[in-house]
Amino acid sequence: MIIDFHTHIFPSFFRDNKRGFFAVEPAFERLYGSSRSRLVDREDLLRSMDEAGVQRSVIFGFPWEKTDHFRRHNDHIIESVQLYPDRLTGLCCFSPLSPEALAEAERCLAAGLSGVGELAVYGPDASAEYRYASDELMRLCARFDVPVLVHTNEPVGHEYPGKTPTRLTGIYGFLKAYPENKIVLAHWGGGLFFYALMKKEVKEVLRNVWFDTAASPYLYEGAIYRVAIEILGDDQILMGSDYPLLPPGRYLAEMAAAGLSEQSFKKVAGENAARLLSLADR
Repeated sequence: MIIDFHTHIFPSFFRDNKRGFFAVEPAFERLYGSSRSRLVDREDLLRSMDEAGVQRSVIFGFPWEKTDHFRRHNDHIIESVQLYPDRLTGLCCFSPLSPEALAEAERCLAAGLSGVGELAVYGPDASAEYRYASDELMRLCARFDVPVLVHTNEPVGHEYPGKTPTRLTGIYGFLKAYPENKIVLAHWGGGLFFYALMKKEVKEVLRNVWFDTAASPYLYEGAIYRVAIEILGDDQILMGSDYPLLPPGRYLAEMAAAGLSEQSFKKVAGENAARLLSLADR
């Protein structure tokens, strides 16, 4: 089974009047202000999945600041999963700085969503001390035994919309604070997995951490798949496309060109995600 662990869909409420939300949601404008940026719904995603041979996608929305916005978006995710339970798995998304974050997560998990994410803070609030989620939210996710997907990015290199002033020490401190939670770091964790080569501590801290490949073709050479597997092994890497940023077929082709073994390809392309999401148990 091929599973795309990182995709974004939007209901028509946001798609049909994208610019109307910029004034009250500056992070949304930062990521989607360009006329080239795309907002897609589940039907577009399902067509892309069929074209690439993807059996299941993990879907989520945007970390809106306004409560009405993230509730409306999460309702769309819940509805989408209910309509296509064999194709779509949903996470609930909201600004982790919202005072309603905990209540919204509890509402969505009770409604059948399979985790929380992609959590992010874009802009001046995304400092090195930024906590990706509250203690209460992380305890809730541990109680439901569901993953938490957080946005991370590399602290060096070129600038682009959505790149935050993240420090690897901040990401690492977050992981150390919640060793029992299942945590997925988007975008290769900003390169944090390289430090699994260290002899002390890091491997143990990363034992409950997965890394998705979202935006990889824009950020890294294809050799990163082989390098990551050599460092981490092949059990903690999840193919994620960040669709509609890029189609999932682009990643599958890049993974094939990287020369992964058949076993490693199957794990990264879907088996790891299936285990993380306990799909065999449902």
